[in-house]
Amino acid sequence: MDTKAANRAEAARLFEMFKSAGALPVETDILQPADTLLDLYGEDIRSRAYVTSDPLRGEMMLRPDFTVPVVQMHMNDGAEPARYTYMGEVFRKQEHELGRPSEYFQVGFELFDRADPDHADAEVFGLFAEVLQPLGLRAATGDIGILLAAVDGLSTTDRRKAALKRHLWRPRRFRALLDRFGGRLAEPDERVRLLNDVQKFGAEAVLDQAGPEIGLRSRAEVMTRIAALEEDAATPPIGAGEVEILDHILSLRETSPNALENLRDVAVDLPNITSAVARMERRLNALTARRIDVDGLDFEASYGRTTMEYYDGFVFGFYAEARPDLPPVATGGRYDALTRVLGQGRSIPAVGGVIRPAQVLALREAGQ
Repeated sequence: MDTKAANRAEAARLFEMFKSAGALPVETDILQPADTLLDLYGEDIRSRAYVTSDPLRGEMMLRPDFTVPVVQMHMNDGAEPARYTYMGEVFRKQEHELGRPSEYFQVGFELFDRADPDHADAEVFGLFAEVLQPLGLRAATGDIGILLAAVDGLSTTDRRKAALKRHLWRPRRFRALLDRFGGRLAEPDERVRLLNDVQKFGAEAVLDQAGPEIGLRSRAEVMTRIAALEEDAATPPIGAGEVEILDHILSLRETSPNALENLRDVAVDLPNITSAVARMERRLNALTARRIDVDGLDFEASYGRTTMEYYDGFVFGFYAEARPDLPPVATGGRYDALTRVLGQGRSIPAVGGVIRPAQVLALREAGQ
């Protein structure tokens, strides 16, 4: 059997299902401008994407996903509300030991609607649950918005909050920062020596003694960075109680109703998450109205932290429990902030997701 042809046929089947749900079919270029993706994700994207150079268009990347170009298309000239669907190949570098393809099909559905974001979340999740229902998959959900609100509610500087939010999708780096900001981890020796020298001799003198200036940062930028390090060193640590609350939220893993009750209790001590928790409750009510069994729906507060960098609210995934070796069959979530970035000042609430047709096909064949 021609595997690629079979995957394409399965992608077309799923594509038709999304079209039947009212989505407008759209296409995007395979070659995407690298600068847009680099602005969004930083240089880290290079380790996961295939980069090439065009003599006229400059640095380009083979399409690593569809969401960014679809959002750009909508923000340029899309009507509201809008539902889109697409299918095609994406290209991502993979770790060899995982044995996963670096070129594979995706089929997606995106919903742009400012009228009722909570019902939009429920519509998208419900649609994916319906499409994938024959496979008997386990659904996992989370909410990046609750984590972001929790960080915003910490009693510390805006600079520290920004650093924590920037690294929320890099759990190890986030943990190291939280431990340092919370006084659990000592400052690096090199930083301590630098700040001691700055205190004794002044920043200008320290830079003069450092030798010739090399690298991309100007002297003024280095001075600004030193000032930021001095400010951070003088900032009191985040209180142990707040760190414990954040740790509790990050480790929360329960059924959705139990998680909601737990988070309501947490909101008493960390009021900044109250609005995000209320939104979770409205979303669960909207899911119930769509006959989703929320009593058995898993909620993992840290879900999506390693793979969903542009999501900033509700996130979800569907998994084959009997095949823990496989990546998720489908993933998705809310990405309001992405529309704000790509809309150049304009924004619209947006939520969507993608299905991997090869996974669906493999599971269907295994069940026959």
